[in-house]
Amino acid sequence: MAWDFETEPAFQAELDWMTAFVREEVEPLEHVLGSPWNIHDPRFAAQVRPLQRQVRERRLWACHLGPELGGAGYGQVKLGLMNEILGRALFAPIVFGAHAPDSGNCEILAAYGTPFQKERFLAPLLANEVVSCFAMTEPQGGADPKVFTTQAVRDGDGWVISGQKWFASNARYADFFIVMAITDPEASTYRGMSMFVVPADTPGIRIIRNVGVADDPEATHAYLEFDGVRVGAQYMLGAPGEAFAIAQVRLGGGRVHHAMRVIGQAQKALDALCERALSRSTQGSLLSDKQMVQEKIADAWIQLEQFRLLVMRTAWRIDKYHDYQKVRKDIAAVKATMPKVLHDIASSALQVHGSIGVSTEMPFVGLIVRAYQMGLADGPTEVHKVTVARQLLREYEACADLFPAYHRPTAAAAAAEKFRAALV
Repeated sequence: MAWDFETEPAFQAELDWMTAFVREEVEPLEHVLGSPWNIHDPRFAAQVRPLQRQVRERRLWACHLGPELGGAGYGQVKLGLMNEILGRALFAPIVFGAHAPDSGNCEILAAYGTPFQKERFLAPLLANEVVSCFAMTEPQGGADPKVFTTQAVRDGDGWVISGQKWFASNARYADFFIVMAITDPEASTYRGMSMFVVPADTPGIRIIRNVGVADDPEATHAYLEFDGVRVGAQYMLGAPGEAFAIAQVRLGGGRVHHAMRVIGQAQKALDALCERALSRSTQGSLLSDKQMVQEKIADAWIQLEQFRLLVMRTAWRIDKYHDYQKVRKDIAAVKATMPKVLHDIASSALQVHGSIGVSTEMPFVGLIVRAYQMGLADGPTEVHKVTVARQLLREYEACADLFPAYHRPTAAAAAAEKFRAALV
């Protein structure tokens, strides 16, 4: 899909329907339900399942997946426009079958899963009959695979997994875990780990505690222990030593989808900022008449539009090349930019709302903490900035001369030589 700042009418009609549907039917859910991943809550069945049926009827379910998996197979540009809308509501991703970590887990199960794994795990996950958990990071070193210690040791016709995982999101509701573990301690970091699909009821799995974030309705990020967890050989996902490559498949697209949804969250904060400025008076005039408030509004809009263009250009490049490695710099730039965009706009909205802005009656503190979470999830901001710099520097060469070509006297001498005949 070419994107020239206009959207084809047929797809725009779907976006318009989504906007109204999310605003009127989905946004209110977060005020009456708990976690979106608690799919076995009777209230979920009563309130969310009918909305999911409407989405399926319009063929907007799991659009990031191909038709063979029940999705529309949309490219990243269309997904970007959709995810901006989904980012506005806590329950919108699961209503549309695009919720993390299940969306990424579906992708890697589809790409690397065996027929057994696809039938046992992928099929019910695609239907949202179950939810899943991606267990990679560890308490002693976060997302740095060089310090992972969780091991899977071969034992007869199976594997025994031992170790701890940290911030395993939605583990308390998951039907199964996708776990990264060391299988060859002698190999390099990037060839010595493998992935396993582990049913949640396997003996030896224990949630040490669940950790909450900001204004999450429930604590859902688990500190997990695997104590001699035995699985058969058929539960290895992909080949031995492929864990890092598999993880990168899900992380590349996931980082872009996070950014797309952050646009929706930041837009919601900007909407609140503008409405407040037009509604509240102090010192004899509306807040919207104060120049410092006007500056906040202008800065927020400019920052959001710049970020949106970066995200959409990155989406376009992914669709063009179908190779995440070619777009590695762009994805890293998007990932490094989004925390600051959300933080700054939410902070301005909070400030203009005054005391109520810092209270739990408004969403701004939660959005600010969410911005910090976005700066850590799927790799910290610092790592992505390093990636941008390294990728960019590969496009340049060092100057072997004492003075570079852009040195003014050097450039003047070169220009004089180039135009010598014409200047005589």
